[in-house]
Amino acid sequence: MSGTKQKAHIEFTLNGETAEIAFAPHKTLLEVLREDLNLMGTKHGCELGECGTCAVLVDGRSILSCLMLGLDAEGREVETIEGMAEGAQLHPLQETFADLGAAQCGYCTPGFLLVAKELLKANIDPTREEIKEALSGNLCRCTGYLKIYEAVELAAARMRGEEAEPVKETIYGYE
Repeated sequence: MSGTKQKAHIEFTLNGETAEIAFAPHKTLLEVLREDLNLMGTKHGCELGECGTCAVLVDGRSILSCLMLGLDAEGREVETIEGMAEGAQLHPLQETFADLGAAQCGYCTPGFLLVAKELLKANIDPTREEIKEALSGNLCRCTGYLKIYEAVELAAARMRGEEAEPVKETIYGYE
């Protein structure tokens, strides 16, 4: 028996462009994205499907890339955080996360942004409870989630065409 390793070959749409890749068939989509395609925005978290850090959009729906085999991306549309901005123009969610300091250390941020993007595509005017529910599968170890919810609300308002600005916080009456 020879020591050659068998590779899987698939073609799919990645961030709007056709991608062809060969990889070991046992790899998860997370591993294919990071190790074979060098897209480091999708993060390793728990690798058990419990933290949401590895969330990406597949055919417009958020999935946990640590639980999906790379082979299952064949013929599908995959969007990672690297594909969220349009050229140099950040997505409104990316802008509001930055404006409000919702990113903290930033490790979980790509997963939050993509799940929030899916929510706002389906519901451009979500309630705070709907935002909490949509993001409930994403864990952040740095924040109390309030800035994240506020960033999603602000992005939704801007996407609806409202002239919305972040609320300026004051400490002891000073900005």
